[in-house]
Amino acid sequence: MASDRSPVSSELSRELGLFQITMMGLGMMIGAGLFIGIGKSIHEAGSGGLLLTFALNGVIAIMTAMGYAELSSAIPRAGGAYNFARLAFGRGTSFTAGWMEWFASSVAGSMYAVVFSIYAIEYLGGLGWIGWLPGERVVQERILAALVASLFLYVNYRGASETGRIGALFTIGQTLFVVLIGIVGLVTVARDPARLENFKPFMPNGWWKILATMGFTFVAFEGYEVIAQAGDETIEPRKNLPKAMLYSVGIVTVTYVLVAFATVVCVRAGTEIVENGKVVAVVDEPWRWIGSFGATGFAAAVGQLMRRAGPFLVTLAVIFASTSALNATIFSATRTAYALGRDRMLPGAFARISQKRKTPWVALLATAAIVLLVATALPVMDVASSASIMFIFLFLLVNLCVIRIRRNMGDELAYGYVMPLFPLPPLLAVLCLGLLALHLFELSWLAWVTAPAWIVAGLVVYRLYSRSHAVATEDEIAILEEERAPEDRGAGYRITVAVANPANALDLVRNTYRLARSKDARVELLHMVPVPPLAPLADAERYMLEGKEGVVEAMLYLAPMFPLSTTLRYCRNPARGIVSAVRERRADLLILGWHGAVRGGVFQLGSTVDPVIERAPCDVVVMKDCGGDRSFRRVLVPLAGGPNGALALEIASILAEGEASEIVAFTVNTGRARFDVDAFVRENEGRLAGGAGRVSTAAVRARDVVGSILREAESYDLVVLGSTRVPVLRRLSSPPVPETVARTCAKPLVMVKAAGGLTGWLSRWI
Repeated sequence: MASDRSPVSSELSRELGLFQITMMGLGMMIGAGLFIGIGKSIHEAGSGGLLLTFALNGVIAIMTAMGYAELSSAIPRAGGAYNFARLAFGRGTSFTAGWMEWFASSVAGSMYAVVFSIYAIEYLGGLGWIGWLPGERVVQERILAALVASLFLYVNYRGASETGRIGALFTIGQTLFVVLIGIVGLVTVARDPARLENFKPFMPNGWWKILATMGFTFVAFEGYEVIAQAGDETIEPRKNLPKAMLYSVGIVTVTYVLVAFATVVCVRAGTEIVENGKVVAVVDEPWRWIGSFGATGFAAAVGQLMRRAGPFLVTLAVIFASTSALNATIFSATRTAYALGRDRMLPGAFARISQKRKTPWVALLATAAIVLLVATALPVMDVASSASIMFIFLFLLVNLCVIRIRRNMGDELAYGYVMPLFPLPPLLAVLCLGLLALHLFELSWLAWVTAPAWIVAGLVVYRLYSRSHAVATEDEIAILEEERAPEDRGAGYRITVAVANPANALDLVRNTYRLARSKDARVELLHMVPVPPLAPLADAERYMLEGKEGVVEAMLYLAPMFPLSTTLRYCRNPARGIVSAVRERRADLLILGWHGAVRGGVFQLGSTVDPVIERAPCDVVVMKDCGGDRSFRRVLVPLAGGPNGALALEIASILAEGEASEIVAFTVNTGRARFDVDAFVRENEGRLAGGAGRVSTAAVRARDVVGSILREAESYDLVVLGSTRVPVLRRLSSPPVPETVARTCAKPLVMVKAAGGLTGWLSRWI
């Protein structure tokens, strides 16, 4: 019998092509969010505000869709945002993402079921066909909502191909009807240009109301989320998932703006509203009249545009749109719950697959409970707002995941799509989504109660169950063994030493002793266990014995003098594991050893050292050939300014042995811009161990900077220099001076990188 901590073995069927998943995305978007959003938005923001609401939301959706497309092409698995957050931020955040995603999709499904019932009951009631039914209108609407939701829950149980085929059929129907309404609106304006006067005033209530209506209607743009859920069931997912996401968002944005335009011009100023043969009202301001109907404002407007076929056409469009979106949201919510069960974030029963239908039936039942409860209990506007705010929170998190995963794992993942202008789109999306969430409070305070309450409930579930039951994934960082010093709890300077090669661990920690003594530091020894690529994660402990011996040897040397902690971890990519540990422990300084050999490619110092130098959120010291019983009496510090140069001077002053040692700050003037090395030393005098009296300066004039430094280094015991700040990929065209010196210098060498400023803060926290 499987262990409680074992991953659940299950498999979904791979049957969905590009057309089907694009239709699923469209089906989830062209739905209730459009129809109920039009009436509410024009009431709050006016006619021009209605157009801007959908157009600007489309821009934000495109930016977020690019992030989803990039991550889905690299991680094509059921789970969507849950999977992305697992790699970017770890288990706790990923569970919260999956928990939000499950609820958001389920609530959206409830909204679509309710809107279907509202429009259907309204139309049938107008025909006089349901007057015999008992109960109030609202009760009839909720019963019908529960029935239609149950129908599509059963459709999802039938299987992915059945879901895809039925969803595609309904989506084609809804898209044709909605586009037809837009075309009729354009034709109407062509025949009667005076209807453009309906756009005056364009924004009667200003930009702040538009932000509120954008937040309310953003649920109408979440289709790429359901596409991301189909990773396990899509044919050629790395290629088809990004295409489907971008195609669907582009299509719906144009469609929404077209339909919003048609809605505004549906009613001519001065139109008489006739009921039962009598004039009951005269439309003075069309946008106010449409907005007065709230959720059914779209139907009222189209009814005036097409007096005979309008009500029937709108009802048919809503039926197609809401049921298609309902079908897609149930699919999405179920796959999220399945992914949580698959990784034991929720009980393993959630990942059980029907042998006959190949669908996750337990996850579907749990989703059904949420959909039916919300559909029969909450007011429709609050349901819509709750779904919108949950998706806003979710998409904000995914945009942060895009940045962190590209930065930390860009060299590990195989991308099928890479967004342009990175990181501008996700950063802009985060800013915009934050504004939308804040302004949504104006339309529904209950949404700001429901969404946080669900998140808090999820945190409780994670603490009580998920944290202790979740299984490790192949890309996750696993702590195999850890021992914390009892006093390692308070503030103080923290040094992390990455012990990669147990054979030279003692050489590395001898120099660590000097640095730790100078800083009165707490020390943590970190070893990333090397596991062969094809070996299963469960076998990681078999490969940690040698590294553990090196850590123990280092402990014997350092433990009597400093508060000492140790940790042995596993990660497929050692650089990511080291950076993650440094960030987690809030280290102030990271010390690495470097063998000096480079196999070529994009890396100057190696596939581990280069990414660590670039990404570590703290100061970094990389030591080459600095072990043994070497004493550093003469230390050369090549300088060209900047924070890395200042740190190089500080580290040199600590490693130089005795007051009689000599430290030379050296610069090469190429004739372009003269660097005042004497002034630089004076500026950083406060950082130097023993003061600036130990430091002398020297300068040469030459074009060959690398050659000049190497010739000068021949008479020194140690070279300490700052790293470049040029990103890894830019080094291909122009190899930087510090890394070139480091690779070719025959003397013991230390390379440093200083953290600080906004870049260091972002690296530490994001």
